[in-house]
Amino acid sequence: MTAGGFPDHFSSRASSYATYRPTYPHRLFEWIGERCVAHDTAWDCATGSGQAALGLAHLFRHVIATDASASQVEHAKHAPNVEYRVAPAEASGLPDRSVDCVTVAQALHWLELPRFYAEVRRVARPGAVVAVWMYNLMRVDAAVDQVIDRLYHEVVGPWWPGNRGLVDTEYRDLDFPFPTLDPPPFEMAGEWDLVHLAGYLRTWSAVTRCAAATGRDPIAEVEPDLRAAWGPPDRIRPIHWPLSVRAGRL
Repeated sequence: MTAGGFPDHFSSRASSYATYRPTYPHRLFEWIGERCVAHDTAWDCATGSGQAALGLAHLFRHVIATDASASQVEHAKHAPNVEYRVAPAEASGLPDRSVDCVTVAQALHWLELPRFYAEVRRVARPGAVVAVWMYNLMRVDAAVDQVIDRLYHEVVGPWWPGNRGLVDTEYRDLDFPFPTLDPPPFEMAGEWDLVHLAGYLRTWSAVTRCAAATGRDPIAEVEPDLRAAWGPPDRIRPIHWPLSVRAGRL
């Protein structure tokens, strides 16, 4: 926990998060922007290292990106029109009716939803768009996927916080109290070698929690099987993550 009671699962590896986490497709941000009434100010909440904030920066005059973790904000990637602030999602410090768009990327399941939704209603202008999205397990091929699934469910399964269940159900069971918009399918894609894959897996919150609680290295436990499934470590392989998007209008 941080000083405000925020369950901070990522600060200890903020630099790795900035380096190894995948980026979101440009088409997703275009779709969001096309549905916004105005493009003056966007709020990217729980921004982490700023992946979504940078995507919004191409579409909005000003992007305010907040995160409860000072370490995450310190390692965030900058753009001239992106302003980073340390603030919890439920108390952003933004003025009333000041933003045209609110986004939360891969983080809504960490927030206190009733308080966050109240904050969205306070800071959003009439007609503003709110869009949240998540991705679950990466897919490579049957052999690699089997190792990833074992890591997720068996090796570090007990160390996922309870609210991770919203990710497992791909936000289908999410309380989302806004008039809904119907997004098309979106997918993230990347091309990584085995070093990048291992770096990404070490950013999982359950991997960090398991290592801290047990002294074990969960990635080292699956590394032999992962190497056997991957092939040469420097082999570049395509990776895919389907995105689950919920969107609505204020």
